[in-house]
Amino acid sequence: MKALMCKAYGPIADLRVESVPDPVAGAGQVVVNVKACALNFPDGLIVQGLYQVKPPLPFSPGAEFAGTITQVGEGVAGYAAGDAVIAFAGHGGLAERCAVDARRIMPLPKGMDFEQGAAFMLTYGTAIHALKDVAQLQSGESVAVLGAAGGVGLAAVDVAKAMGARVIAAASDDTKLGLAREHGADVLVNYASEDLRKRLLEFTDGRGADVVLDPVGGAYSEAALRATAWRGRFLVVGFASGDIPRIPLNLALLSERQILGVYWGEAIQRSPAQHAANVGQLLDWFGAARVRPAITERVALDQAAQAITKLSRREAMGKIVVVMSAA
Repeated sequence: MKALMCKAYGPIADLRVESVPDPVAGAGQVVVNVKACALNFPDGLIVQGLYQVKPPLPFSPGAEFAGTITQVGEGVAGYAAGDAVIAFAGHGGLAERCAVDARRIMPLPKGMDFEQGAAFMLTYGTAIHALKDVAQLQSGESVAVLGAAGGVGLAAVDVAKAMGARVIAAASDDTKLGLAREHGADVLVNYASEDLRKRLLEFTDGRGADVVLDPVGGAYSEAALRATAWRGRFLVVGFASGDIPRIPLNLALLSERQILGVYWGEAIQRSPAQHAANVGQLLDWFGAARVRPAITERVALDQAAQAITKLSRREAMGKIVVVMSAA
């Protein structure tokens, strides 16, 4: 089979599509014939050895994908060859077939195609976990989303609106903000040309945002924290800018703000029942067309490395999906 291979941690440009042996389902695993694999910002980090998880070499990147089961390993119940599934494997999805732990798959929901399935769980799972479980967002509160046209950002706009919040979308250019508007954002802030703190305070009548969701980091984090309300919640989701900010802790003290980390991958292992409830909620919203992944680009496997580079440079909007030609 064909797979995009990482043989040594290093530049994304070193990734190559190669012929490798087909995987075999071990105990507790299934093999999935990959139809589509969505790309995410961590894919670029993981191949460079910059992510908190480092798979043993060699490996294929690609955290989330969708396809059909071709093999079922010993001890797996409830699944059979031919079943259509979504998988969150962490890596391995940029291959024509992938062996994955059965605990990391779920049936492809009715009404969802393979591309939507591949692009759904990581970003929407992160968004609902961040806003519902960590921030305990309430209907009527205000949510400022930084990087609002990225995968997690757009999912957060959708989820916050579904939860009844007023959403302020912040991004670096007007095209990106237009996409956030299409997903229901109430207010737009171009933080490349506007004063982020000033605008957030203006749009909240001087109170500040009840919740800030920040997957970007860098220079805008402190500005957004300064515009967070009394006892507001600042969600640390990631550092797509490449810069981990150093935040003066007096900013938390002065307004009793909470700075909260969001690590969805670990949370679903520690709280599977909570995760299952969130998945059920997301699927209800999907069925009602209240949340829907924005697939902005489709590429072939031999274009995946270039697409990961594009994501790493923050040049993409929404989700890029790799469509397997042999699938």
